[in-house]
Amino acid sequence: MEIKSIQRVKTISEYHRLRGLPKPEHPLISLVNHEDLKNEWEETPTSWVFDFYSIALKRNLNAKMRYGQQEYDFDEGVLFFVSPGQVISIHVDPEAVSQPIGYILLIHPDFFVGEPSCQGD
Repeated sequence: MEIKSIQRVKTISEYHRLRGLPKPEHPLISLVNHEDLKNEWEETPTSWVFDFYSIALKRNLNAKMRYGQQEYDFDEGVLFFVSPGQVISIHVDPEAVSQPIGYILLIHPDFFVGEPSCQGD
């Protein structure tokens, strides 16, 4: 699988812009419906590095995805987790492209940083 380029996506807002979505309601967390994504499938795959977590439930993707050194087959659907800083690539056969269904939960690591508690005062 030849990789065309690696694209770093630093924020959830940037992900929304790249995928043709409206601005997220919150900068640190977003739930995206696959049906709302603009398909930008290319014969030469692009790789991405996200600076946030991604949890996706996908069906009907008909694609091969590489996460690290492992290739995954999404023909039957799957729940898929990506950590910040990991390289992922997707290769879709243009002849077999169909609209995927499912959701992607995007969570920036800063979402988990809360206010310090005042226990014991």
